[in-house]
Amino acid sequence: MAGKLFLTCAVTGSSPMPDHPNFPFRPDHVAAEALAAAQAGAAIIHLHVRDRETGDPSQALDDYREVVGLIRAKNDEVILNVTTGPGCTWMQSDDDPAVCGPGTLMFTAQRRLEHILDLKPDMCTLDICTMQLWGGVAINLDPMITTMGHMIQDAGVLPEIECFEAGDFVFADDLMAKGAIPKNAPFTFVLGTKYGLPATTEAMLYARNQIPRETPFTGFGVSRHSFPMAAQSVLLGGNVRVGFEDTIYLRRGRLAADNADLVRWGVEMVERMGGDIASAGETRAMLGLKQ
Repeated sequence: MAGKLFLTCAVTGSSPMPDHPNFPFRPDHVAAEALAAAQAGAAIIHLHVRDRETGDPSQALDDYREVVGLIRAKNDEVILNVTTGPGCTWMQSDDDPAVCGPGTLMFTAQRRLEHILDLKPDMCTLDICTMQLWGGVAINLDPMITTMGHMIQDAGVLPEIECFEAGDFVFADDLMAKGAIPKNAPFTFVLGTKYGLPATTEAMLYARNQIPRETPFTGFGVSRHSFPMAAQSVLLGGNVRVGFEDTIYLRRGRLAADNADLVRWGVEMVERMGGDIASAGETRAMLGLKQ
């Protein structure tokens, strides 16, 4: 473990809302959870937005504007890492396998990045997987990701490369070779989705060994794998991600009160392992972001 490591909090996500009395979905609540998580030690806030009435995932520009505006009004140092994931879901029709079915959500690159180009956050995620996911297929093919990668860089935003399965690392190499993603892009490994990389020590080590040497990375696990994989990431020289997007539990049978509760557990875990948590300013320096 060399130097400090940073902690990301993913406050709400886009999966179906879990059964939790304090799960945030209204813009003011998402922003409040983000601010509290930053106060508890998160240097990076990963943002999705939801419909303020139903809690369903939202892709509305006004919702992104409201959440980002509320956070920035009270904290302009915390790093905002905004999703670009919505708009790559294809569901197969029961009647004709060549036709998309209900639940399909496929956007152009411009639509997927509308809020990024408008708000220009510090960072944004760039999912590069094409795989079975949540009953459908997440489709992120080379022409789309190449276009998005160049648009993100032209906007002055740092992409975080999200890898879900083994082939994603080969794809990332090709994208980096042609300049579609920058050489200083940090990576995130998503472990524990049903058809992706398993939440195991071996998978985390494999993922770490596929990226360029000295590249910042964060490895995290879904659901019950959240804290075990966070610890594994630390042991391998990586960073930590926690938050209600990934789990609502601190441990089996014990609900977290809020996102800040998960952040505090993450900070304590790192400190008990002999590590130190970087501040938002220190993390900006580590990632080459403007101060």
